[in-house]
Amino acid sequence: MHAYQGEAPGASVLVMHNQSSIVRCCYGYAELESHRQVTPATNFRLASVTKQFTAAAVLLLAQDGRLTLDDPVRKWLPSLPDAARGVTIRQLLSHTSGLIDYEHLIPARTTQQLHDEDVLRLIEAQNRTYFPPGTAYRYSNGGYALLAVIVARASGARFASFLQERIFVPLGMQGSIAYEAGVSSVGQRAFGYSLRGERWMRTDQGLTSAVLGDGGIYSSADDLAKWDAALSAPGLLSAESLRLAFSPATVTEDPCVRYGLGWRLTGETVWHSGETLGFRNAIVRWPQRHFTVIVLTNRNDPEAYSLALAIAKLFYADADVPRASRVVVGSDGGER
Repeated sequence: MHAYQGEAPGASVLVMHNQSSIVRCCYGYAELESHRQVTPATNFRLASVTKQFTAAAVLLLAQDGRLTLDDPVRKWLPSLPDAARGVTIRQLLSHTSGLIDYEHLIPARTTQQLHDEDVLRLIEAQNRTYFPPGTAYRYSNGGYALLAVIVARASGARFASFLQERIFVPLGMQGSIAYEAGVSSVGQRAFGYSLRGERWMRTDQGLTSAVLGDGGIYSSADDLAKWDAALSAPGLLSAESLRLAFSPATVTEDPCVRYGLGWRLTGETVWHSGETLGFRNAIVRWPQRHFTVIVLTNRNDPEAYSLALAIAKLFYADADVPRASRVVVGSDGGER
């Protein structure tokens, strides 16, 4: 972790075994301008690590009987075009819907941040899909933005409020929040930075940073330890919901990786990375070993997933540590 030390954007690292912390270290600054240091309670923008929480929200509503995973998406979002007629909630969760990437639909002169409902409006104007729903895999941030809208409509609560009431509060994740500018605030917030030449520049927000379902949650290493514990046995989520989340639903573009519901599956690991403007994060779990590595960073490079695997290798030389999958990040910082 040498590169994260000193007067630079930092990192929070947590290594857990049997739900106990065996490494809990922090490096560098959460905010360069004030020299505020990273702590285990510092809240980082999770980017696509958010997707496991969005999936959990959908699974909770399925447990409640408010929806089913095989509901047609147009049951909840009737404004979607005929091309989306065959899309189901399960396909949104597993990136097999074929819906057009909303990032490619943003008008060139847009200056205001988009929200989840804006993503719906962009997609509903596209009467086409990349492939027939359910026949292929294509990673879709837009699909998870639509899931946030579905959660709100099925529950009758704002997506951020649902997460707070059904996940964060019950688990004691006191600092975690789906951040809405003008509505909520992030305590102990890390700001994102990118290296420009030899200087770190704040690159904390972009046009898509206010979209919640695909990447808008802030959380800390300490809070994610509570989340990890909740994933280890039925409780918040039922045994069936946990099985669905961690079972392969589809192949991906990488032959070594399958996708479940909000989680990637490789060998004996379940994991997800989060790559966005000024942040690189990863959570990697070895469920059979009751072992987890969490790496949260507020900088644009390097990739946190590879770092998490390298840390794991220090503890388990014989662990099934997969090669790091390449993550492609768009010009706006959105993971692909």
